[in-house]
Amino acid sequence: MTVHAAASVSPPSAEQGSKAGREKSLSSWSGFRQRRGVNVRLTLLALLLPVSFSLVQGAPPASAVGGEASFVPLFNGRDLSGWKQPAPNPFWSVVNGVLVGQNDEKLTGSMLWTEKTYGNFIFECDVRWDGEIDSGFMLRKPELQLQIGISGSLKRDMTGSFYTGGKPAYPEEGQAPHAATLFTPGEWTRFRLEARGNTFTVLINGKPASQYTNPSYATPAPIGLQVHPKRAMKVEFRNVRIVELP
Repeated sequence: MTVHAAASVSPPSAEQGSKAGREKSLSSWSGFRQRRGVNVRLTLLALLLPVSFSLVQGAPPASAVGGEASFVPLFNGRDLSGWKQPAPNPFWSVVNGVLVGQNDEKLTGSMLWTEKTYGNFIFECDVRWDGEIDSGFMLRKPELQLQIGISGSLKRDMTGSFYTGGKPAYPEEGQAPHAATLFTPGEWTRFRLEARGNTFTVLINGKPASQYTNPSYATPAPIGLQVHPKRAMKVEFRNVRIVELP
């Protein structure tokens, strides 16, 4: 059996010991910094997560901007608050939460105006009528009308078309030739009127009906509902609301 001499191991020199100590210290400090960085990041994350979650919970959805949450009712379903009533007023009443416009015996006709003026907006309203009525929504200055029912001048249904009162009274580019396919007389019909700058867009029951562009109608004005003179008529409104645009 061969016996090997044990290898001699020299004790570390003072310089080697000092170097090893420095390396151990640096390694420990590096580990401490890493652990500290992780702890700081975790602490910040723990602090920010509840705030972020709270903000997300409290923030309105994107669809609410200019959407359902932005609409303001113009009719409260109880009375004519917010509207300028004629005096005397045999024309406008509230029946079972519905705003009713009806002519008097003399067929005088009447307008019901909002107290507030509006420039750019989205206006929505459910309307119900039957028979030959002549009504509509008035907006801006000079006055522009969105027609509902039979035109007194043209003697035909111009619902969804824009009436200017000029020549032509119903510009071709502002007419709604297919509007009759979008609603049923005697049933509630949803109108959506958008006034953005010099462009006016109409949807009937959610479907495009007409669009009219004219820079002449630029000044904000009250919004009006019409009962036309010399016409025995009745028209009903509900869910009258608006959202103002920049």
